[in-house]
Amino acid sequence: MSPAPQKLFCFGLGFTSLALCTRLAAQGFAVSGTCRSADKATALRARGIDAHVYAPDQKLDDAALHGTTHLLLSVPPDEEGDPVASDFGAALAALPLTWAGYLSTTGVYGDRGGDWVDEASPLAPSTARGARRLLAEQQWAALNLPLHIFRLAGIYGPGRNQLVSLREGKAGRIIKEGQVFSRIHVDDIAEILIASIARPDTGAAYNVCDNEPAPPQEVVAYAAELVGLAPPPEIKFEDADLSPMAKSFYAESKRVSNKRIREELGVALKYPTYREGLTALLEQDKK
Repeated sequence: MSPAPQKLFCFGLGFTSLALCTRLAAQGFAVSGTCRSADKATALRARGIDAHVYAPDQKLDDAALHGTTHLLLSVPPDEEGDPVASDFGAALAALPLTWAGYLSTTGVYGDRGGDWVDEASPLAPSTARGARRLLAEQQWAALNLPLHIFRLAGIYGPGRNQLVSLREGKAGRIIKEGQVFSRIHVDDIAEILIASIARPDTGAAYNVCDNEPAPPQEVVAYAAELVGLAPPPEIKFEDADLSPMAKSFYAESKRVSNKRIREELGVALKYPTYREGLTALLEQDKK
């Protein structure tokens, strides 16, 4: 008798979720999930993903969840937390899931003045965005799910990186004394999620970041060197014309430890620092 098929359902078929879908589909998983428009759903179905529209003005039928064995949650929360938890918490808790993952953010740790944090550090968000994510974590943890929480650092990858920003004239070297960020390549996120699926540990939380937190201006300068451009001029944070979202990132400075993903999940990052990641992206662009 053949084993029951495995099905991944993603609430929010975005940049990270699609990287996971591609890999699990190659392993024989059925892949399904939600997006916010009919046009995107059509495009995703053309790629072999059973996509469904889920938006404030369009509800999702519980029947779409039938057969789900693995669940990924990546819909951004609002002031009341995660709308998916409110709309589908009971239905999801009734599924025979073997694994569920919630994509959160390292913003739940708040500002640490450049100090290190790990998964045992207090959760003390200092921005509204971080507070919403912490509320969503708590909502999901209260449900009867085989839940794993992944606190993601700044995500980059194909089409979304400093090389692209430089070419489009949008990169800046913003200088704020003592500022450091952690970051992670989208391909490494997918591999970390797959490692967790292979070694589930219900209730675990994982920091998802590379090995080297770094000042953002250093990353821009390295990207400029790779593409043979002069680095953009330095701009003091106080003088920079930043969006509210960008300002919220600069409101926090911390170094995030990834020891748990390496030691407990056995993950060896393909891109352990931004240098390997950006260099590989440049090579991909040349193909």
